[in-house]
Amino acid sequence: MLLSHTVALIPTGDQERYFRQASGTARFTWNWALAEWNRQDEAGDRPTAAGLKKQFNAIKYQQFPWLAAIHRDAHAQPFTHLARAWSRYFTARREGAIPAPDERAERRRVRRAGVKLAYPPAFKKKGRARDSFYVANDKFSVSGPAIRLPKLGLVRLTERLRFPGKILGAPGVAQNPPEEGQCQGGEDEGAEFGLGGGKDGFE
Repeated sequence: MLLSHTVALIPTGDQERYFRQASGTARFTWNWALAEWNRQDEAGDRPTAAGLKKQFNAIKYQQFPWLAAIHRDAHAQPFTHLARAWSRYFTARREGAIPAPDERAERRRVRRAGVKLAYPPAFKKKGRARDSFYVANDKFSVSGPAIRLPKLGLVRLTERLRFPGKILGAPGVAQNPPEEGQCQGGEDEGAEFGLGGGKDGFE
């Protein structure tokens, strides 16, 4: 039986700054990968997430040296997420869905008419998306009311894990979504971060 839950973290000031940087790194990598996918597709090529990841790895520390301060999982996993997003889109198209119109009002009109829509991956905007970053389950450990994360060491948890057993996966550390009107071009105050157990959960 698989179970999952989300636990809020209590980071220090330095740890919270790292969380913001790692979340921004994941968003940046996603946007880079999607832009490059679109560019290659428009040029008549057949891009793949694996190919884009290899291309990014060859240049990332030269062109984006600040990435060295962030654990690699944060700028590696977005390629997997992008592959899944395109897979969902193409699957929906094969099942008869049509590409979603750009205009929100038009999307609502089409959905009300009973037409299924397929949504391609979209660029992520700061303050609009729920920022998060991935940590592989072999890169962290939980001990009592704390989790040990790469680059950070121990981070306090608001509670101990509720379920015993082996941790199969934790998709990432995520920031609570901002309130309406917040975080438009600036930092939001009092952000909370949590560790998500996700669908892999606990066994």
